[in-house]
Amino acid sequence: MDVPLDEFQVRQFQTSGGGRIFQIPMLEFPGLSGYAYLVLIEDVSGPYRVLIDSGSGFGVSNQQLEAGLQVVSGLTGEPFGFPDLTHILITHGHIDHFGGLTYVRPRTPALIGVHELDLRNLTNYEERLTVVARRLDEFLQEAGVSTGCRLELIELYKITKSLLRSVRVDFTYEAIGMSLGPFEMLHVPGHCAGHVVIRLQDVLFSGDHVLQDISPHQSPEHLTQSTGLDHYLKSLELLRPWAKGIRLTLGGHNAPITDLNSRVETIQQVHAERLDTVLGLLEHSHTVLEVSQALFGEVHGYNALLALEEAGAHVEYLYQRGRLGIDNLEELENTPEPGPIRYRCLPRYAG
Repeated sequence: MDVPLDEFQVRQFQTSGGGRIFQIPMLEFPGLSGYAYLVLIEDVSGPYRVLIDSGSGFGVSNQQLEAGLQVVSGLTGEPFGFPDLTHILITHGHIDHFGGLTYVRPRTPALIGVHELDLRNLTNYEERLTVVARRLDEFLQEAGVSTGCRLELIELYKITKSLLRSVRVDFTYEAIGMSLGPFEMLHVPGHCAGHVVIRLQDVLFSGDHVLQDISPHQSPEHLTQSTGLDHYLKSLELLRPWAKGIRLTLGGHNAPITDLNSRVETIQQVHAERLDTVLGLLEHSHTVLEVSQALFGEVHGYNALLALEEAGAHVEYLYQRGRLGIDNLEELENTPEPGPIRYRCLPRYAG
């Protein structure tokens, strides 16, 4: 499938040390657009031709990634394609950021890197899909989702992911000391277990850790260790001093961020307000499904799953801190199979 080059608005940025950055837009899934970044920089250790993230591999995203590299060739006046890459750095193990590797890997000699805690997402992809689907089924049962709806949501979770397969990874970030030439990494678990942000001089590649206009999606740690709202909020605080001096933040979606501290504070406030809202709702007994409906209203399709996970992450955060109790504990004790859990604010936190 040919992708007209005039459809692409490849934006250019430059670091304080002369590194050239090209933002390549892609349609990751219907209704979800995102970016990969090509970085060209000379360093004492050699030239780096680095692709940060690879798109989803779904639909036309692979062709759009290739077309973006063709646009870069026109902008630089030098032919450029997958064979010219030296490295591919994956910010985190979500499909819209690494799915394109299935297509790119056979076409490039580039070394691929990811954080240790997301390594299995890439190298044992089929195994992870099976394991998380089982945990998701249990979560949805405990959230109070009906059998029919639960099966539909699990199928939605699996359908776009079943087209991919495992790919080989050449190195992990902790093993190389969280740096590669001029690129530095910080582990920021929460949105994803092995999420990293990548600093290149005065520019930060934030993946999905910090995004403009939206608060990045959260899911319960019950589904995947080292995710969950607790890890995410702690990672936001960890980022602030590490990213001091950052002039520009480029995310995996949405517009660039020019005031990182302000954006972090806004996201923190979103979650603080949402936690207060959930506490207020749970002055009366509710399931996660009911909390989700109160927070986000009537949603359908994959958005229904995202809403349930977001609500579940906030309920889990409060429960971990002893602010909630289980209101139907006796019922659960007498039921061998997973069933709906009803949460309620403990008396000392009510009101």
